[in-house]
Amino acid sequence: MQNSINNLQNELRDLILANKYSQAIALLYDRQSSDWPLLKQAKESLSSVEQNKFFFDGYEIHTQFNPGRINSTIANVSPEAVKKRECLLCTENLPPQQTGIVYKDKYTILCNPFPIFYNHLTVSSLDHIPQRIKKSFPNMLEISKDIREYCFLYNGPESGASVPDHHHFQACKKDSLPVYIDYEGIKNEFGEVLIDNDVSICAIDDSIRKIFALESDSSKSLVKWFNKIYSLYSVISKSHVEPMMNIISSYEPEAGWRVIIFFRKKHRPAAFFKEDDDNILVSPASIDLGGVLVTPLEKDFKKIDKESIRQIFHEVSMGKEEFEYLKSKLKE
Repeated sequence: MQNSINNLQNELRDLILANKYSQAIALLYDRQSSDWPLLKQAKESLSSVEQNKFFFDGYEIHTQFNPGRINSTIANVSPEAVKKRECLLCTENLPPQQTGIVYKDKYTILCNPFPIFYNHLTVSSLDHIPQRIKKSFPNMLEISKDIREYCFLYNGPESGASVPDHHHFQACKKDSLPVYIDYEGIKNEFGEVLIDNDVSICAIDDSIRKIFALESDSSKSLVKWFNKIYSLYSVISKSHVEPMMNIISSYEPEAGWRVIIFFRKKHRPAAFFKEDDDNILVSPASIDLGGVLVTPLEKDFKKIDKESIRQIFHEVSMGKEEFEYLKSKLKE
């Protein structure tokens, strides 16, 4: 196994030196899903994953029955629980069969062994630092531009990150996320453009989610405006860590970056904590708010309907009052 990993790393090195990250990721995924039994089994199981589609006004929300996501869904992310376990993303604690791509001496790009999609990645910081976005937002933009076939995802430490003690992103192919596919329609139907100069900022209320979308071909401008929005929500957010949020970043060669922010008021919906038949084991993060609501239990997959999706998203998303407050401040 070690010889196989060494050979893979040699091949990856040549691609990375040529700045061919997309080809390197394709090679990594192909080889790891062939040589690493855990990922191989997970990849094969994706072919039988069940999915339902629910149609709202101009966009889709999918539900997915995926038993492999049970540990992420129920992860105990309390400070006490986190302190008691080894960090799951530190290099020394990775499975011996797992290897990755070092990205600019900042991150390791890894195949997620508990995937929601094919080509589901974890992009883990080389340093053991807490999950925070303000200082790492420029990195999110940079990697989005370098690897353009993917959306990069951020889950806040109180907004779905199952490893809140180690900074990381996730990534998936762009066409995996309904919100990416449906974005223009959602923006045109439900969006209000607040600012349109070096950055376009659009506030979107599509009846189940509150979204702030930033678009620009200037990373410097995006960072400036993101920091302003971050500061504004910090004033009213109840979190003591960072404003609760999930982020999806992507890059288009002719248009620049698109950054979709879902601000949050709650980590998990009430149904997560209920007992017996009233319990629904879902813990929304960026992929869920991006249009694929993952259910690790079959009973929940069969139970969830449009109204329960609406209720779950309403509970965890920013409230109307806070949404209007941010809009008014940005207009000023």
